[in-house]
Amino acid sequence: MSYFRTFTRLTAPALASLGLAFTLTTLPGCGSRSGTDTENPAAVADTTKPAVVDTVKLKLEAMRRDSLKADSIAKKNGQLPGAILPGHRIIAFYGNIRSKGMGILGREPKEQMFRKFEGVLKEWQAADPSIPVQPALHNVTITAQGTPGKDGKWRLMNSKATIEEVISWAREHKCILFLDVQPGHSTLQVEVPKLEQYLKQPDIHLGIDPEFSLSTMPGVRPNQKIGTLDAKDVNWTINYLSKLVSENKLPPKVLTVHRFTRKMLTNYKNIKLDPRVQVVMHMDGHGEPTLKKDSYHDYIQTEPVQYTGFKLFYEYDARPKPHHIMTPKEVLTELTPKPLYIQYQ
Repeated sequence: MSYFRTFTRLTAPALASLGLAFTLTTLPGCGSRSGTDTENPAAVADTTKPAVVDTVKLKLEAMRRDSLKADSIAKKNGQLPGAILPGHRIIAFYGNIRSKGMGILGREPKEQMFRKFEGVLKEWQAADPSIPVQPALHNVTITAQGTPGKDGKWRLMNSKATIEEVISWAREHKCILFLDVQPGHSTLQVEVPKLEQYLKQPDIHLGIDPEFSLSTMPGVRPNQKIGTLDAKDVNWTINYLSKLVSENKLPPKVLTVHRFTRKMLTNYKNIKLDPRVQVVMHMDGHGEPTLKKDSYHDYIQTEPVQYTGFKLFYEYDARPKPHHIMTPKEVLTELTPKPLYIQYQ
């Protein structure tokens, strides 16, 4: 979306559609009528001529009112209407439907994968009957690459056909959908707007991955080093999503931020929350249970932002034996706070 200043001629009904009303005063001698319409046709044209209005300024004013209203409702009720958290626990299968190597979402045949997912959802609902589960698919949609590509940005976006297919999978199985961004040597400010047409839909949310954010590390290939994002990047994303929520009258968006080291997210105390966006700090490191619990404590619990998440790896957490994938009961009894976003890779 471009926010370059543009000027458009808007009539009163158009202004009303933006929630704004203006009164135009006709000054004597400036288009005032004398006689009939046929006697002075030029005067008729003058009085019906629409005013020149700065539409960008009007939209910004409308969004500011929406933001103040959102803050007011959130302070009174704790959340905005349609908010998923904290009234649900999101359970997500992660990966890419075109890749067997990125996670459970693409590793198994579709129907087999969804049968497994149904079993996982039942396990979590049984482990904590007090909070309904919200099924989700989490598809890595802009993916860091092992080659730089034509523009040298080391990332690639899924095709429109792939994105639309994963949307259909999610809706077929009553899941919300997260589109995940690994910016490579690009930036969130460049990559996230590419997903705007999808993020305008009420059941589609966003994930951002600092591990694969390398714009501050020239010459580093993804997977050579762990990348980083700063609070200012998270704040930009929150503001971007907040505008989409206001402009399109959407329920709050959920934003997941992956993290398993301290340097993956700098200046976390500077993150500024907005009730239109629910932020999940997501511990997505793999390993044996003790290591995972320590990481959750060090990087999620002791550096709180808003809500918390926890990842479980089918392929890595259980190796070597006797290590195992933590059960829902273990996660809920051994982690503080209890995570409201659970992801399986």
